[in-house]
Amino acid sequence: MAFLEEYLFWKVAEFLIVKKEYRILQLSQEHGELWLEKTENKHSQVVRLLQYNLDWSNWLLRDIGMTAENGDRIRRKLAKGNLKILNLYFSAYPPVDDYEFRIAEPVLSENGKVTVDSIVVERANASEAISKIENRFDGAIGIELAEEFSVNDVESTKKNALSSAVGRAKEEQSVFNYGKPFFTYLFIIVQVLMFLVLEAAGGSTDTSTLIKFGAKFNPLILEGEWWRFFTPIIIHIGLLHLFMNTLALYYLGTMVERLYGNLRFLFIYTFSGFSGVLASFIFSPNLSAGASGAIFGCFGALLYFGVAKPRLFWRTLGLNILVVLGINLAFGFTIPGIDNAGHIGGLVGGFASAGIFHLPKKKRPMLQGAFLVISVAAIFLSLQYGFSGKANLVDERSILVLAQQHIKEEEYEQANELLTDYRQLETLSAESLFMLSYTEIKLARLENAKSNLLQVIEMAPDFHEAYYNLALIYFDEKSLKEAKIYAEKAVELNPGQESYRTTLEQINRYLEEAA
Repeated sequence: MAFLEEYLFWKVAEFLIVKKEYRILQLSQEHGELWLEKTENKHSQVVRLLQYNLDWSNWLLRDIGMTAENGDRIRRKLAKGNLKILNLYFSAYPPVDDYEFRIAEPVLSENGKVTVDSIVVERANASEAISKIENRFDGAIGIELAEEFSVNDVESTKKNALSSAVGRAKEEQSVFNYGKPFFTYLFIIVQVLMFLVLEAAGGSTDTSTLIKFGAKFNPLILEGEWWRFFTPIIIHIGLLHLFMNTLALYYLGTMVERLYGNLRFLFIYTFSGFSGVLASFIFSPNLSAGASGAIFGCFGALLYFGVAKPRLFWRTLGLNILVVLGINLAFGFTIPGIDNAGHIGGLVGGFASAGIFHLPKKKRPMLQGAFLVISVAAIFLSLQYGFSGKANLVDERSILVLAQQHIKEEEYEQANELLTDYRQLETLSAESLFMLSYTEIKLARLENAKSNLLQVIEMAPDFHEAYYNLALIYFDEKSLKEAKIYAEKAVELNPGQESYRTTLEQINRYLEEAA
């Protein structure tokens, strides 16, 4: 039977590639060797086919050992804990000596992580061997053994197998090339330019500058500055923050934009950034900014892809994406100062926004509609909760920052009202009381200022500015002895402050003149 072994080789390969959807790992037509992979198949994750005229069983033993070694390299490449290989030999005749005991039991690799199960297909046992393969894969290969097979029989079967494999590979690759990155690069340019603007305007780590240019700041959002749900996406605090987020956006953004297309990516990125800021607004009173929420939204969109196409996801992106995501979330939970609420909000937003659009050229109206309704409802309820007054959206640090802004702009009445209102809800710290007293001095409410400053030095005995301001108040009231006491204490606590010493000297001169 001419060309029998080659025909059987490609007929089995065609069955595995076309019907069982195995993918080509390695192909050597010169040596008649083909490696196929389908990690979803628990019984035969890898199939190796070899067309070779066997001679001695010792060669067979050595080849099975080398197959196990190569399988271990494939296992590491596929990031699998264990690997099962079906090893198929196509030979004109069996080895001249006894060989059945060599393949009677599976062979393990040296580390025990690769199992090689071998079947020899030769002319005398072709029908029986093919039946073993069919039973292994629970399907009929459809081989009708004939007296002979022509070159055309072999070539047509081979062509069908390879063209099917190439077509499927191209189809899968096309999923990752639906769009060309545009908005990713645009966002990178915008956030770099904004960083330069911040640096020129006062510094990207300066609180006043960050607030001025739109960082997330709960007190101002509560006052109606709704645009702060979006502007933080392009603002970064410090060069390292900008560098890390730009690097992450370059890799993740381009991947998501290629996968979903330009307009879908624009919506996913913007919606994720908004949902990240919204989550931060509700769960964190701290001032914050950065593209982290939107970047975590890219993770969310990739996770949705994993749900929509799990096989392709796990074979291409799965493990790497989950590892990187896990590391970033772990950092967020363990390192102080990271706005993990914004990260998780962005992650959920990315998953939801990807669900609203689903994958390109694919439509699932019921599922997409459900994602849209749930997303709109979640945003509405979150905003309602945030603006209801029930959430703890503002802490003393936020009030202090806003009061400093008012003072910087000489809006002393607004700063005073802000601190006074917060005092009715919470006990102020020494720092906040001192700022309140400062506004009272500016508003000529000296008795109130004096009372608050006395409370400050009771709470913080080393608060030298409080002693100095008390000295100024008493000096203004002509209570020189009291003024001297507090001025001396201010100098004692901070002897390097020139204004303290100058004021004390002036008080002493007045006392000498009065004597």
